[in-house]
Amino acid sequence: MPEYLRNLSAPELVAWAVKIEKDSTLSDRGALCVLSYLKSGRSPTDKRVVKTDDVSDSVDWGKVNIPLSEASFQKNKARAQAFLNSQPRPFVQDLYAGHDPRYQIKVRVITTRPYHALFMRNMLICPKPEQLATFGEPDYTIYNAGECWADPSVEGVTSKTSIAINFKTREQVILGSQYAGEMKKGILTIMFYLMPKQGHLCMHASANEGKTGDVSVFFGLSGTGKTTLSADPHRALIGDDEHVWTDKGVFNLEGGCYAKAIGLNPKTEYDIWNAVRFGAVAENCVLKPGSRELDFYDESISKNTRVAYPLYYIDNAKEVAVSGHPKNIIFLTNDAFGVMPPVSKLTRGAAMFWFVTGYTANVAGVEAGSGNDPKPTFSPCFGGPFLVLHPTFYGKQLAEKMEQHNTNVWLVNTGYAGGAYGKGGKRMPLKITRALLDLIHDGSLDKAEYEEFPGWGLLIPKAVNHPNVPNDILNPKKTWKDQKAYYANLNKLAKMFQANFDEKFAAKADDAMRAAVPKVISPSSL
Repeated sequence: MPEYLRNLSAPELVAWAVKIEKDSTLSDRGALCVLSYLKSGRSPTDKRVVKTDDVSDSVDWGKVNIPLSEASFQKNKARAQAFLNSQPRPFVQDLYAGHDPRYQIKVRVITTRPYHALFMRNMLICPKPEQLATFGEPDYTIYNAGECWADPSVEGVTSKTSIAINFKTREQVILGSQYAGEMKKGILTIMFYLMPKQGHLCMHASANEGKTGDVSVFFGLSGTGKTTLSADPHRALIGDDEHVWTDKGVFNLEGGCYAKAIGLNPKTEYDIWNAVRFGAVAENCVLKPGSRELDFYDESISKNTRVAYPLYYIDNAKEVAVSGHPKNIIFLTNDAFGVMPPVSKLTRGAAMFWFVTGYTANVAGVEAGSGNDPKPTFSPCFGGPFLVLHPTFYGKQLAEKMEQHNTNVWLVNTGYAGGAYGKGGKRMPLKITRALLDLIHDGSLDKAEYEEFPGWGLLIPKAVNHPNVPNDILNPKKTWKDQKAYYANLNKLAKMFQANFDEKFAAKADDAMRAAVPKVISPSSL
């Protein structure tokens, strides 16, 4: 039998990683630099949910939740356990998910790579010694045998990779992928199933808190700015990716942050850059030749380079990541077409449309096989890959909570302006986005004068009073030199919204949501 190394500290895990992982090393500031090899992003087509009697009628089966039989899961689990037991020293971490003790779950991670153990130690919540002494059996167990290929001859397994969750046995089995994010998103998927059963809304979102206790929640898929924008030097960080909205407010599911590293610059994102130090994990990042300095602009290994670090590495993070009800909800989108405003105020009907639609661009590298060109993505509730129930269930939960707590809702485009991606468009400067968020938080944007964005029903400010925001950028039409190309792109995207809405939501939509669907417009009619 192997020697299971249980609940090692971060320094111990770093030492083991450098010792036994051939390509793992330390950066000049002490971060553990690791490779996930073949898979540097999630593998959504290999994700499976075990179809058992207790979940068969509630899970939204389809392209996201692909069913796997109990027999096939047991074969996967046996394969994973056999591999783990064949290794000289598997690593075990006992951890918590959820800062609110009322809904906290115990998670046990079993893996062969110290990198994976350290990653999850960073991402979840480490028990105190007295808690660890009475930890007992976990609520969920992750068997990470990512170094072992899956067996495609098993019914329901279609490649050498398999990521499977079993809600009945409360287990996740990983085969054929060493990308650490599969574990993190596995926990999110579990909570997307558990929390609604208790009447609470699970959110793929970041959150922060102002000095007066006002809370902002940022919805958005990977690459839209959730981590960057929630790390605000003027506001306390609650968390950067996964939260639950309960009857008392919001709480963070995690104990750490998992930030995209491409282009990370201390001048614009100092808090995140400063967190990439000893104890942090730098995943698929490149070290500069002749030094151990991380080159955050080098995409030669992957476009989806990542850094994972404990929440307390951010100076103004809340120690107990629990807060009140949100005052502002911000939907983040990375518009690759370059036609959307940098900020819009949403009516209730529009808010529900944009939530269930979840538009952004599929940023290259976030999912394995996504290619180099961003593609428009409609991801329900800004978390489509992780939803277990039908999106309208979560939509109704959000609508009820927004109404109950009189929450303002905004749509913020962190994508492109002045043209489409790759065709003259430039990414929205971070200083502009941060300035607009400052105006949201201090209440001044709520008092601005608005005009309707033609055909889309969005309310955009006519002008704002901030030195970092040129007023011409508030209306995307004014940023394009080629007006014909602008309207062509605008209408092309509108048709895609219409097709997505008709296919997925039209049958269940109310009049307010229908009115928010973007319309094709003719420049001559304006």
